[in-house]
Amino acid sequence: MEGDRRSSPPSQSLLPDGHLVLWTLFSVLLPVFITFWCSLQRSRRQLHRRDIFRKSKHCWRDTDLFSHPTYCCVCGQHILQGAFCDCCGLRVDEGCLKKADKRFPCKEIMLKNDGRATDAMPHHWIRGNVPLCSYCVVCKQQCGSQPKLCDYRCIWCQKTVHDECMKSSLKNEKCDFGEFKNLIIPPGYLASINQMRKDKRTDYEALASKFGKQWTPLIILANSRSGTNMGEGLLGEFRILLNPVQVFDVTKTPPIKALQLCTLLPYHSVRVLVCGGDGTVGWVLDAVDEMKIKGQEKYIPQVAVLPLGTGNDLSNTLGWGTGYAGEIPVAQVLRNVMEADGIKLDRWKVQVTNKGYYNLRKPKEFTMNNYFSVGPDALMALNFHAHREKAPSLFSSRILNKLELDGERVELPNLEGIIVLNIGYWGGGCRLWEGMGDETYPLARHDDGLLEVVGVYGSFHCAQIQVKLANPFRIGQAHTVRLILKCSMMPMQVDGEPWAQGPCTVTITHKTHALMLCFSGEQSDDDISSASDQEDAKRAE
Repeated sequence: MEGDRRSSPPSQSLLPDGHLVLWTLFSVLLPVFITFWCSLQRSRRQLHRRDIFRKSKHCWRDTDLFSHPTYCCVCGQHILQGAFCDCCGLRVDEGCLKKADKRFPCKEIMLKNDGRATDAMPHHWIRGNVPLCSYCVVCKQQCGSQPKLCDYRCIWCQKTVHDECMKSSLKNEKCDFGEFKNLIIPPGYLASINQMRKDKRTDYEALASKFGKQWTPLIILANSRSGTNMGEGLLGEFRILLNPVQVFDVTKTPPIKALQLCTLLPYHSVRVLVCGGDGTVGWVLDAVDEMKIKGQEKYIPQVAVLPLGTGNDLSNTLGWGTGYAGEIPVAQVLRNVMEADGIKLDRWKVQVTNKGYYNLRKPKEFTMNNYFSVGPDALMALNFHAHREKAPSLFSSRILNKLELDGERVELPNLEGIIVLNIGYWGGGCRLWEGMGDETYPLARHDDGLLEVVGVYGSFHCAQIQVKLANPFRIGQAHTVRLILKCSMMPMQVDGEPWAQGPCTVTITHKTHALMLCFSGEQSDDDISSASDQEDAKRAE
């Protein structure tokens, strides 16, 4: 009896241990199951949303958090996340996406041939989520100030109006495309062009004459991968302010294809805004050169730059700054483009011929807009610091055998590098040719057919120049530059595109001109104060 009593407690102790195991498994598996179920539901919603996006005429994009108070255009509820249209600006909750897609039409990039007059297009009003600090065109009071879905905005002219101020006459009023009418390609114009092409007529100039000489349609060429993907957001903002047909992502539509839109517009009237780095600008200018080869000189556009990323020495030279980070609204960027002045930019051909008796390859050719360099400057671009021990020939003290400017040989000191400049800025904002202190030189020009040639003594000298502690060794100016290089391997770059180069001869000659837009609207504090003093003097008179 005592033995049985002693053996029973262990068997009874298994029961609570089994319950503990079950509860432990349940507590572990339940969160896993819930996470899996939520993930499955999220995947289903994403597939459903993508299906709507794919079939829709809207350019929907989803977001996890709107940047300012937003209300669904269907149910009117306040929403933190959902979808918005890149072209017309509609904002909807995820559950109302399908209804919004059916109920609200997007921007018409080209009017349909349904008997409507192509030169008279009414406003296209959408309700709610008007821009901050917008004012009613009727009563001149602020719109969108109430915490609800209220007030209207025309997606073409960007005019806003209160709910109570909206009249039937205003709904049917002809839209004048607002502040940026001289940059917008109207849907009616494209409809007329389409009809003329069907009729095999090409007298586009007569069609464009009614818009006046001040009409300078703008084409946006943005690199969505530039500036930590900032270009993608800019594409949507430009689509809202302009006709979406004018806005291109160069990663999806190459510049040469996008620029064919110029052939449907008046001669010598088109402006192009390139959103990207100096490399993207060079890509667009190469496409413009291809247009010249095709015999499309009369359609050549003028090119402005909205710099994204870092560096951007060309855009800095042209007055567009070193980098855009959203510090000014996109509408102001368009105003700057309208105010910009046309100039010419020299473009140069860089020919690199390898040395050797058995070299049968054709010389390598590059097009230079900014600068060419060989030595420490190119080494930094090539990022060969980790290979210093593996490739000591890249760091030899003297790499030049001969330098000729306009056919005349130039005697040089013991330099480690040569920089050939076409523009004023180098190295992310340094005025290399003018220098500093008592040794300043006249400003370098980018349209005079001359190259500025300077030398550097090493990488430390380059660093001193960039922080304005030293000047380069100025060699001279020339129309043609020829370098004979003897090193077995050396760093070389053209407009920031580096490579390792063996013994060669480099010849730089003028290639062509590019039509650019230069913005000089920025004023210093001294300019602003002097302007205000002049205004005060006029008032006193």
